[in-house]
Amino acid sequence: MTITLAPAPPRTAFGPNWFTSVMGTGIVANAAATLGVPGLRGAATVVWAGAAVLLVVLCVTWARRWREVPADDPVPAQFWGAPPIALVTVGAGALLLGKDWIGLGPALAVDWALWTAGTALGLVTAVRIPYRMMTTLDVAPGSAFGGWLLPVVPPMVSAAGGAALIGHLPDGQFRVGMLLACAAMVGVSVLATLVVLPQLWQRLVQHKIGAAGVPTTWIVLGALGQSIAAVTLLGDETAAVLPAPYGPAGAVVGLFYGVPVWGFALLWLALAAALTLRAARRGLPFSVAWWSFTFPLGALVSGTNALATRVHSGLFTGTATALYALLVAVWATVVVRTVLALRHSAEPVQ
Repeated sequence: MTITLAPAPPRTAFGPNWFTSVMGTGIVANAAATLGVPGLRGAATVVWAGAAVLLVVLCVTWARRWREVPADDPVPAQFWGAPPIALVTVGAGALLLGKDWIGLGPALAVDWALWTAGTALGLVTAVRIPYRMMTTLDVAPGSAFGGWLLPVVPPMVSAAGGAALIGHLPDGQFRVGMLLACAAMVGVSVLATLVVLPQLWQRLVQHKIGAAGVPTTWIVLGALGQSIAAVTLLGDETAAVLPAPYGPAGAVVGLFYGVPVWGFALLWLALAAALTLRAARRGLPFSVAWWSFTFPLGALVSGTNALATRVHSGLFTGTATALYALLVAVWATVVVRTVLALRHSAEPVQ
């Protein structure tokens, strides 16, 4: 008698790109906390807890399956920027929202731990991935895509998250050092973005982009939105940390940097949305890259709201609210599609 074993279910490919789901879920919670809409905080805390659980699950999975990530493919390599952003995002949520459940002391401990780990890993990716692209990875001409920003954006996310930690440090050199380090990390990401963005624009104009690559065009919004939030939040801290005339100037710099960049971010949002609608009409296949729609949009919400809380303009307040409603709708859609895709991949082959 011959026994025939049923084929094993196909295994869902795993890579650092899956950490974009933590980024997207975490930013939905964190952005809600910054909006201050009555009744939204409780739901946002639940979403943050979900992101924290998802982070743990993915870290355990990564420990078991990290060797599955292609070592010499320049596309998956870019997504090593996702894990550090996920760590810092969940850590920031602990201080913004998690403290309601676990208390301020434990929330600070969680935030410091995740911020430190995420910042260290993010600084590594900001150097390591561009270095590999310059030396060993086979990068074809005209192959720039939004994912090229992922390895260099984590220091910007750390700068925004670090701004909330400055006030919990003792007076003196600790605060000054933290502020200056965060400001330096803003420089890392902003200047790197200015290097990558023209290449992406040129690729889109000269070589176009397939439907599969359209979601990654939204990553630009993440770099722009996080830069607005980081510069604005750090500007609030300078008055208490730096001596005159530098301290009071921080808030001014935040505003006069943030508003022009916000304007360009809205331009890019319009372009990315138009490209997405065009791709959707022609058939936009689902992939993990769909999570690229979420975190960048949430970063723009955070940046917009940071401006709104400082100038109390209805323009910023209304835009932040509208963008957050869009973010929730997009996030819910991507969550449903992800669950359906995972269920389908787990079905036994007939």
